[in-house]
Amino acid sequence: VQLQASGGGLVQSGGSLRLSCLTSRETVDHRLVAWFRQAPGKELEAVSCVRYSDGVTRPADSVKGRFTVSRNRAENTVYLHMNNLKSEDTAVYYCATHMAPDRTCNRSGMDNWGKGTQVTVSS
Repeated sequence: VQLQASGGGLVQSGGSLRLSCLTSRETVDHRLVAWFRQAPGKELEAVSCVRYSDGVTRPADSVKGRFTVSRNRAENTVYLHMNNLKSEDTAVYYCATHMAPDRTCNRSGMDNWGKGTQVTVSS
């Protein structure tokens, strides 16, 4: 499995969750790893990207101050730490990669996608 997202679930508004994107070194080394989400009836939205080589992140404005991305290189896992969750964060969350680590954080050209994990925030 190249990418596998997990960790979703049901959480109350204001709560926290940590999503994991399990991958392999070959899949993410020297690449950009991205988290996306898609809410019902809405388009796919970039949440945050991380340059895997040095951990520099680029969060979307909608999640700045609430969501952070980290990676554990020894375990080949990228995490999305979500705090102060809101009902509008309800979505299916995906991780993906792009071969260009410095590119813009959007869906264009993402070449590896994992299956999504559902996050539901109750108000």
